[in-house]
Amino acid sequence: MARRIIKYWFLTNIVISKTQNNFYYPEDFRLSVNLKEFLSTLPQSVIKGEEILLPDHLIRKIFSFGGLNEHDIFYDLGCGINNTVAIASKEFNVKRSVGIEIKRTRCFEARKKIVDLKNAEIINKDIRKTDLSEATVLFFWFTDSKMIQQMVRKFDKELKNNARIITLWSPLNMMLPSQIEFPFFVCKKPFSYAKNIRDQIQVIYGNSCIDFTASWLLAEKYIDTLNVVPGQYRRFVNILQSMIIWINAWNMGIACEEEIPPPVESYIGILKTFFDIDLSNNILKNPLSNTHNSII
Repeated sequence: MARRIIKYWFLTNIVISKTQNNFYYPEDFRLSVNLKEFLSTLPQSVIKGEEILLPDHLIRKIFSFGGLNEHDIFYDLGCGINNTVAIASKEFNVKRSVGIEIKRTRCFEARKKIVDLKNAEIINKDIRKTDLSEATVLFFWFTDSKMIQQMVRKFDKELKNNARIITLWSPLNMMLPSQIEFPFFVCKKPFSYAKNIRDQIQVIYGNSCIDFTASWLLAEKYIDTLNVVPGQYRRFVNILQSMIIWINAWNMGIACEEEIPPPVESYIGILKTFFDIDLSNNILKNPLSNTHNSII
């Protein structure tokens, strides 16, 4: 349940293509033996699929962007063992800072960080069964489409007007954000929704389609902002992530190009030749022309 984590594996396929209402993670993504050196530099927690904390500087940046203040009641949904609850309490002086985490072991560790904070609390509970009605600011970063759908309905039902939801990488489903500083988004209740994906990306990115250059710049800004990829591997992750962004845009019929552009062909060839990562099979011959799902 703890998703608010930065994994190198997640970074390399953060953009999830969505067909109809389901997220699709390319199952044929495999890191070849050519990447052993890359993997050897990563913490064992990453290799084993465990979580890594969001850096404190990033948490502060997210909270500043969201306008967290002394009048807010802050909820971190799926807090894990990061420092969001403590930072919201101590540095942003919120009225109340609450972390919700379903795993007991993580709750135990998280509570150690707020021992002396009277306005902070970690609750061991499923977020889907937690009363969120008092929250004025929520931090929510899940990638599971079913979970997102459930929580959007819950947000609509329980949250009071002017409550703010902070997300990373994209707004929830077809929501139109009230505040954007990519890769950070704030959606404010009452929520507004786009009629289709082109309308949503027009509001978010200022263009109704995504080309190769935009894909590269989105991946680059995301990687730079999170600042968790070692410098020597930054270009590799940038290439891989930008290719996934563009391929998903193409498959959903919202790529600006009418044909696969030369840079995409070149990078797909590089990934296959040098890293044994073949993305060519993920490019649909007949991309979707109309979709009502979020690209990211």
